[in-house]
This record gives sequence, structure tokens and C-alpha cells, in this order.
Amino acid sequence: MWRCSGCQREFAKVQQAHYCSATPETIDAYIAAKAEAVQPYLIAVRDVLRSALPQAKERIAWQMPTFYKTKNIIHFAAFNKHLGLYPGAEAIVHFAEKLTEYKTSKGAVQFPYSKDFPLALIAEMAKWCEATGNHH
Repeated sequence: MWRCSGCQREFAKVQQAHYCSATPETIDAYIAAKAEAVQPYLIAVRDVLRSALPQAKERIAWQMPTFYKTKNIIHFAAFNKHLGLYPGAEAIVHFAEKLTEYKTSKGAVQFPYSKDFPLALIAEMAKWCEATGNHH
């Protein structure tokens, strides 16, 4: 077992990635708590999602900024080297050809800070998730 020196939680994996601070209550608080270098990426993604999903509301769900209506549509989160976008498994399959240069998993895609962010693609994915009901 490994114990985080910050939050004192125990994990099976040494240096287990986790969020050890109290969960922020708003997206503004989430962004403010992140490293200054990644805040512009978070703001840009939030802005594009606000524009793409004008009827959606914002909240923190699963400790991540989330856009939702009756249920979650899409999440995003900051990590050390990338921003994670969580549109759900169906979106990853649907947009697979446009995501070939990024690391993906069942319901997520990683956008490295070292590359230009595909904001138009992020907006397209968000609109697709909302329109199809394939929410995360």
C-alpha cells in the first residue's frame, strides 16, 4: 500500500494518480486550482463547449468539469501532460478517424498540451453527443 502525503489516502499502486484536494464546487474553482500553465487550455475548452452547447449547464461531476442537461453530456480534466476529454465510448468510435493522432481509450481522448488543441473537433464532438443522446 502507498499513502499519499497530501491527502493521506491509501492506494495499491505507488504514486497512484488521484485528486487529493477537496473537490471544487465550480468549474471556475477547478480551473483556478490547476497549474497556471494549463489554465488557458481549460478556459479554451470550456469556452468552446459553452458555445457548442448553449442550452447545457455546467457542474462538477466525477471531480471534473461537466456539461449536462438531463444527464452528463461531456467532461474534461487537466493532467500533467494533457487535457482529457470524456465524450463517451460511442463518440470515440464515431470520431475515430479524426482522433488518429491522439491517444484514446474506451470513452476518452487525450489532447497533449504540446500540440495545438483541435477546438473545432471538440465542439463537433460535444454537439454530436448532445444530438445523439450518446452522453458519458
